[in-house]
Amino acid sequence: MTGHGIGRRIHEAPEVPNVYVPGLAQRLHSGLVITIGTIISAGTGDVEAADDGWTVRTADGRRSAHAEHTIVITDEDPIVLTR
Repeated sequence: MTGHGIGRRIHEAPEVPNVYVPGLAQRLHSGLVITIGTIISAGTGDVEAADDGWTVRTADGRRSAHAEHTIVITDEDPIVLTR
């Protein structure tokens, strides 16, 4: 589960991990539009995928939520489109 680039399609490169991944530094450039996501769980961080191939649940069945913001990278400050 990651954030991602967004443009002509809803999921595009680059992947933007929800956690720190050593060695995966990526330079973001002006004009790039990305999403960043946060996952909050009342229980475990372990997840299981449902048979529909889309739904993901926490392994312990506790409540969880996922939220994304869409951000435009500029030469100055980033612009948060979903604030």
